[in-house]
Amino acid sequence: MKDQIEEFRAYRAKMNERILAADNLEKCYEQGVTTPELFEVFAVADVVGGTIVIPHLRRAVEYWELLQAQTGPEVENEK
Repeated sequence: MKDQIEEFRAYRAKMNERILAADNLEKCYEQGVTTPELFEVFAVADVVGGTIVIPHLRRAVEYWELLQAQTGPEVENEK
């Protein structure tokens, strides 16, 4: 059991480093991610994380809307 705990801690540390190294949420907006694409990501987060993720999604949507308001109307990319 001790090995499983150490494996979990090592994996968590490794993945936290990867996540924190990515300058990501605002970058999505700068790179032209569309609102529907962002909500697809949110849907995956909700499925994987469950309802505990919803408060974080609320904050993310609020931030996304602030970015949109700051830079003017969003132009959805055609894909």
